[in-house]
Amino acid sequence: MTDPLILFMPSGKRGRFPEGTTVLEAARQLGVYVESVCGGRGICGRCQVEVQEGQFAKHGITSANDHLSPFGPKERRYAEKRDLKPGRRLSCSATITGDLVIDIPLDVQINAQIIRKAADTRVFERKPAVQLCYVEVEEPDMHKPLGDLDRIKAALETDWGFTDILVDPHIFPIVQSTLRKGGWAVTAAIHKDEDTGQASMIALWPGLHNEAWGIACDIGSTTIALHLVSLLSGHVIASAGTSNPQIRFGEDLMSRVSYVMMNPDGREAMTDAVRKAVDDLIGKVCEESGANRNDILDTVFVGNPIMHHLFLGIDPTELGGAPFALAVSGAIHTRARELALDANQGCRVYVIPCIAGHVGADAAAATLAEGPHRQDEMMLLVDVGTNAEIVLGNSKRVVAASSPTGPAFEGAEISCGQRAAPGAIERVRIDPETLEPRFKVIGSDLWSNEDGFADSVKTGITGICGSGIIEVVAEMYLAGIISEDGVVDGAMAAKSPRIIENGRTFSYVLNDGDPLITVTQNDVRAIQLAKAALYAGIKLLMDKQGIDHVDQIRFAGAFGSFIDPKYAMVLGLIPDCDLSKVSAVGNAAGTGARMALVNRDYRREIEETVRRIEKIETALEPKFQDHFVAAMALPNKTDPFPELAKAVKLPPKKALASGGEAGGAGRRRREGGRRARG
Repeated sequence: MTDPLILFMPSGKRGRFPEGTTVLEAARQLGVYVESVCGGRGICGRCQVEVQEGQFAKHGITSANDHLSPFGPKERRYAEKRDLKPGRRLSCSATITGDLVIDIPLDVQINAQIIRKAADTRVFERKPAVQLCYVEVEEPDMHKPLGDLDRIKAALETDWGFTDILVDPHIFPIVQSTLRKGGWAVTAAIHKDEDTGQASMIALWPGLHNEAWGIACDIGSTTIALHLVSLLSGHVIASAGTSNPQIRFGEDLMSRVSYVMMNPDGREAMTDAVRKAVDDLIGKVCEESGANRNDILDTVFVGNPIMHHLFLGIDPTELGGAPFALAVSGAIHTRARELALDANQGCRVYVIPCIAGHVGADAAAATLAEGPHRQDEMMLLVDVGTNAEIVLGNSKRVVAASSPTGPAFEGAEISCGQRAAPGAIERVRIDPETLEPRFKVIGSDLWSNEDGFADSVKTGITGICGSGIIEVVAEMYLAGIISEDGVVDGAMAAKSPRIIENGRTFSYVLNDGDPLITVTQNDVRAIQLAKAALYAGIKLLMDKQGIDHVDQIRFAGAFGSFIDPKYAMVLGLIPDCDLSKVSAVGNAAGTGARMALVNRDYRREIEETVRRIEKIETALEPKFQDHFVAAMALPNKTDPFPELAKAVKLPPKKALASGGEAGGAGRRRREGGRRARG
C-alpha cells in the first residue's frame, strides 16, 4: 500500500509519509518551515495549518479534512483556552490518514500586529538563525545531583535535538529563578551558527514565551531605514527611518573620511552618532508596535563600505584613497551590546559582506534581493546615490563597480536643489510649443496648473529634488531648450520669457513665483557630469560582459524609487532597454537585509555570491574616459537608443557653438578628465 502523498502550499514541497505521521513532522522532513515554540505540546498555537479540500488533478491528489485524524485532546484544550479558527488544525497534533494539500496561513504568528510597510510584503521562506524552544524540566532530585542548567540542556537535547549547547554568560545568574518562576518550564532562545553548527542559548524566559523580534537595517550615507520583523512569521511589523546624523560631519562619503583624518576624535564622534540614531529607531519601532526591546534577538545590518566601517567602529581612512582597502570584507558576527544597541543581552548581529572597497554590503544585499546571479537574462542593478553602486550579470557571471556621481542627484550642487521633502518639486512637464512648465511637489497630488494647487501645498514651494532635477533637464532637452551637448539655447529667449540671460549663459525659469526657481547652465552641467560618471561605469561593466545591451534594469535605493525610467533613459543615466523591463525596486538593500534575517540560508547564498562577483575598478580602466566623454551628451553621443525612440520622440541631434555656451566643450573635456581621474 502506498503511503499518503502530502503537498505543502505555498512552497509546493511534497512527499509521502506513513499514516500516523504528524503534519508538523512531515513539514520538518520536507524542510517546510512551521513554527512550534512549545515543541509539539499543543500550547503555543504557532503551528496552525489548513487543509485545502477538493481534487487537485495537477498533483494527483484528492484532499479532504477527514484525511487527518479527528480533533485530539491537545487541539480541544487549545481551542477552549485560545482561538482556533474554523478549518484550522494544530500540525503538532493532527496526524496523516490520507492524501492532503496543506496550506500554511500567512497570518499565523503575527500576534494581531499590522504589517506597516506595504513595500516590504514579499514573503520569504523562514529559517531564522534564532529559534524559541519551550521545554518542561525535571524538578531537582537529591538522588540526581544534576544542576538546573544542565537539566534544561538535557531537555533541549531530548525535545529539540540540540547537543553541546553553549550558554551566554549573562544567563547563568538567572537560571534558577527563571526555572522556578516558570514552574519548571522555560522557553530558551537558541542561536544556531550555520558555519559551525554550534548552538548557543542566548536568552531564557519562565514558562511559554511567544515573542521573538529581529531588526533589519540599511545604513545609508543620507538616510537610515530600519524594520522590526517577527522572527516567528517573517513579517515586517513596523518600519522607521531618519536622516543619517553624520551629515553634519560631511555631505558625501569622502568628506566624512576627510573629517576622520583631520580630527583626532572624528571616527568616534561619527560612530557614536550613527549608533545612537539606530538605537533611537529601534525604540521608535518598538513603541509603535508594542514590542519589548528585550525580545529582540537577532539583527542584520547593511551599508556602503564607509558606513559599514563607521558603524562597526573601524577607521575608514584607507577607503579614502587607492587601493581603497577594506579593513574587513567578509560577513561580521557580533552582539548588539558590543555596538551600544539596547536589545536582549544575547541579541546577535550579522553584517552582510562587502563586495569591494566602494561596493558595499548594501550592494550585496540588493543583489541578494533582486538576484541577478539567479537570472538567465542580463540584469543591471543600479543604486543611485552620491556614490553609485552598479551590479551587472546573470547566473553565469556577475561584475560590479562603483561610480563617483557626486551629490547632484540628491539636490546638492544644484542652484535651487534640495533633498526630497514636502514642498520640493518632484515631477516636471514642459510644453514643447509654448515652453510653459507644469510640475508636482512633494505633499500634493495636484499639478501646478490645476485648481487648488497653491492651497494644497501647505509648505509652499521650497526647491527641486533629485527626481525633479532629472525630469526637468530631460524635458528641457525634449523641448529643444538645451542641445544634446547640454547647452541652454539663448535663441529660445525670443520664443519664451522663461529663457533668461544669466551672465554669459542662459537659464530656464521653472517657477516664476515666490520663490523664483531656475535651472541654470551650471545645474545642467552638474547633472551631465553625474550621469556621465554613472553611464561610463555601466558601459565598462557591459564591456567586461561582452554585451551591447541589457535585458533588465532595476533601480534600487530610496532615490531610485522615484526616478521615472523614461526620463532616466532620456537623460542617458542608464543604457537603452525595453522600458517595460525597467523598474524601481525601492530599498532593495533593506529587503536583502530582511531576507538574511528571516532565513539563514540567504546568508550563505550572499556570502558565496560575493566571493564570485568580479569587481571592476573604474579609475584603472583606460576606456572610462572615452565612455565618460560620450556620455556627457543627451542621451549619449555614440550609443543608439532604439527602445527609447519607440516611446519618446527624441529631438534631432544638434550642438550649439554659440556664446550661450559658457563653460562649453573645452571646459567639459577638462571636467570630464578631472572626474575620471577622481
